[in-house]
Amino acid sequence: MAEWIPYERKFGHPADFRVRYRFYTQEEGGRRTLPYQGYRADFAYADDEGEPLTLYMIHPEFEDEQRQVICKNGPVPACGTALMWIIIPERRHDIHRHRIHKGTRGYMMEGPHRTAELEVIEILGLFTNP
Repeated sequence: MAEWIPYERKFGHPADFRVRYRFYTQEEGGRRTLPYQGYRADFAYADDEGEPLTLYMIHPEFEDEQRQVICKNGPVPACGTALMWIIIPERRHDIHRHRIHKGTRGYMMEGPHRTAELEVIEILGLFTNP
């Protein structure tokens, strides 16, 4: 399998924001195995009410301990930091710029299942990306 090509190189702009995440264990209702780079989990805001939660196409790109994008194949760490990429640009403008700030909490989701909890720790290109 080829090495991962960072989204910043593919998209030509920085990630929208950075999070600190923790995958739930299988006992907590999480995944049986950790995902690989390229995992296309959806995003849900922790403060949304009701079930099912509204899902947004905001995908993670996992980093190593030095905050470098992980490009090697293999499972990502169970906890760490990830860059977050808003996939639908219109949503960046009409929804997420108003809701995402340092401290915002959310989840990585696979359908209705929460696989990881996360907290926004840094705003990157959210207000400048096209």
